[in-house]
Amino acid sequence: MKTSANEKILSYNDVVLRRSDLDILSGPYFLNDRIIEFYFSYLATCYPSEDVLLIPPGITFWIKECPDITSLKDFLDPLQFSKRKLILFPVNDNDDVNEAGGGSHWSLLTFERDSNAFVHHDSSSLNMNRTPAKRICKAVLPYTAEKATFLECSSTPKQTNGYDCGLYVSAIARVICKWHEKGGNRDTRNLWFADLDQITPSVVSQLRNEILELIKNMMAAQGKS
Repeated sequence: MKTSANEKILSYNDVVLRRSDLDILSGPYFLNDRIIEFYFSYLATCYPSEDVLLIPPGITFWIKECPDITSLKDFLDPLQFSKRKLILFPVNDNDDVNEAGGGSHWSLLTFERDSNAFVHHDSSSLNMNRTPAKRICKAVLPYTAEKATFLECSSTPKQTNGYDCGLYVSAIARVICKWHEKGGNRDTRNLWFADLDQITPSVVSQLRNEILELIKNMMAAQGKS
């Protein structure tokens, strides 16, 4: 029996995954918006906290490309940015509003309230997403803090290929969620940075398999295959 790449295979929270997403995870391919949104939703379930907000890629893209920052108010107010201690944004270099799922590189931008800083983690040695990350900072600054610094984290682990950037985003997001759950630390200069050394290429490769198995197990629980 033939299956369609567009076939819905899993509904998890507000995320719907399709058969093609399994193919992406099965091979050495660039992660799409749906997979990252799924994993962010999973992290939010595993590390529940009113202080932490993991933003889906689609919302981050809309924030970045919104032509009028003032029009974001009605959209962002319900998210209560001003009450969050950590806000994680998956950043994509796509700037084509007609292709929300485009782009070629992912990075992670995190607002950390105690240090009053936006920390950017880019697994590319060229810091490819610095410009789009700064655009997001500028757009959300009125809703997070009156003033905040932008920090390009030099401790960010670097990818060794051209397709694992989304997995590095996922792995770093997991480190940050774990760091917060453990109580963080009082050193606002270093934050979770020391914990990033646990993210190696082999760990990232393993995470791809972990996400794939996680989805398959959820499918089995929902009676799908």
